[in-house]
Amino acid sequence: MPQQSRARWAQLRVGLTTIVALAILGYLIFLLSGSRGFFKSKSTVYTYMGDTSDLGDGAPVRLNGIIIGKVRTVRLSGSSDPQRVIRVDMEIQDDFMPSIPVDSKAKLAAGTLLSAKYINITKGRSAETVKPGAEIGSQSTAALEDVFQQGDTALAALEEILRKLSGILDAVEVGKGTIGKLLVDETLYRKFLAITDESQKLVATLNSNQGTVGKLLHDEKLYDDVRGTVVRVNNLLDQVDQGQGTLGQLIKNPALYDDARKTIADVRQVLADINAGKGTVGKLLKNDELHEQIKGTIVRLDTLLDKINNGQGTLGQLVVNPTLYESLDGTTRELQGLLKDFRSNPKKFLHIKLGLF
Repeated sequence: MPQQSRARWAQLRVGLTTIVALAILGYLIFLLSGSRGFFKSKSTVYTYMGDTSDLGDGAPVRLNGIIIGKVRTVRLSGSSDPQRVIRVDMEIQDDFMPSIPVDSKAKLAAGTLLSAKYINITKGRSAETVKPGAEIGSQSTAALEDVFQQGDTALAALEEILRKLSGILDAVEVGKGTIGKLLVDETLYRKFLAITDESQKLVATLNSNQGTVGKLLHDEKLYDDVRGTVVRVNNLLDQVDQGQGTLGQLIKNPALYDDARKTIADVRQVLADINAGKGTVGKLLKNDELHEQIKGTIVRLDTLLDKINNGQGTLGQLVVNPTLYESLDGTTRELQGLLKDFRSNPKKFLHIKLGLF
């Protein structure tokens, strides 16, 4: 008896464990299925579609994205209308029935290209709501074949991009192209190392007090000289700002400013007088009579030059007559010879005669 009691108790425990496990499993399935209102009352409505694209029984039914029920059955309607080939019966929780206007539209939807299909009801604007057993109008959607074709096109483009990328990586791996040579060319690598070493040496030189740049950065004397120059420039600017020196007087002295202003006014007055024909310069620029006189003088001078060029008059003969020129040249030569003889023997030309009357 005690052994039979223990065996029965063991069987009872196994049974209770199995029942609890099944209850937990059922609850988990209920949670994973996303069902709500398991014990709530439901009403059936239906709609017609041309193609359900693998819509299955139990698929979710949503109202503007919110789950309100599930698909009960999907079957052929027997209608010859291309838009009413499939009849879809839906179970809607009674709590959501007042939220579905009679002008709402049902359409087939999917979260992604590969996800399961569901019915999404777009809420209408009518004040009247659907009743149990009523029909909800359907809204046409893009054919699933078109969606899959677009997906195939996108996948083909992605495959082509991956193929080209693979080719580029293969070329880089074998050292082709600029990037490939940068990665596999030992000579280029050594040159890069040499440039790096030279850069490090340059940085070390700059950090020391060697070289021109290094002295500019580290020489205290040069820093003091630059600082002294800056100080002197500041002092000079202060003196100018205080009106000291010629530049300071030009900037700060009001009397000098007035003198300059007066001078400018005088220059403007002189220019105005000249422009008005006053004074000698003004008359030279504005007096028509003087202009005519100058013009006449120029004409007469031009006529005189023409006569000279034509050999008229004594000056013209001197300019154009070769005989007169040769005679004058000969006379000049004889005079020069006479002066030369006179210098060499002046007694020859000087005779002193004394006489008594």
